[in-house]
Amino acid sequence: MEYEIKSLTPDLAEDYFDFFDNRAFSDGSPFYPCYCNAFNLSKERMKKELYQRAEDYGNGLEGWIRALRESAERMVQAGEIKGYLAYDNGIAIGWCNTNDRLSYFRTGEFDLHTLPEDQEYSHSIVPGEVKAIVCFEISPEYRGKGIATQFLHRICDDAKTEGYKYVEAYPVKDGENIEMAFTGPLRLYLKAGFEIIEQSGNTYTMRKKLIL
Repeated sequence: MEYEIKSLTPDLAEDYFDFFDNRAFSDGSPFYPCYCNAFNLSKERMKKELYQRAEDYGNGLEGWIRALRESAERMVQAGEIKGYLAYDNGIAIGWCNTNDRLSYFRTGEFDLHTLPEDQEYSHSIVPGEVKAIVCFEISPEYRGKGIATQFLHRICDDAKTEGYKYVEAYPVKDGENIEMAFTGPLRLYLKAGFEIIEQSGNTYTMRKKLIL
């Protein structure tokens, strides 16, 4: 089945937050709460926008959710968070976070229970050269229906049109459980023609060349 896929824009913010608030983690996922904004936040910005604001709101789960959501609301409106939403009958049921690689301060898995460090990217690139994919989140009842594959095809097609040379992804070596591998499973990328270019710990960096 083909699902409707739309590029996230500020006017789709309501759909974005409806997905994260009501469907993304309805199976009790350990990634709850999340609004997929930590990838684009520097350590210093995370400290101010997330940890300090959560403390201002009294900490606890509710304080953390409020700080995360308010930060994400600003970022979506500013166009800092980019990606695609998948829809079934007008309801957002999937999300993929993808953006220029240089817009990210971290990729792969990290733990928000402690303030994560900014990661150093080991490759010399310029803006517009590498499009990165950092997260997939699919509503539990829609997993295994090929939505991640549809996202991947759309991302590669659009990235090529936009002039990118590569699409890059960061699956974990042991992340074959698609329900838990928010970076996308290794097999997804291998099937789509991605190649492993390096490994750091348990995380692969994979690339697909778009422009020959």
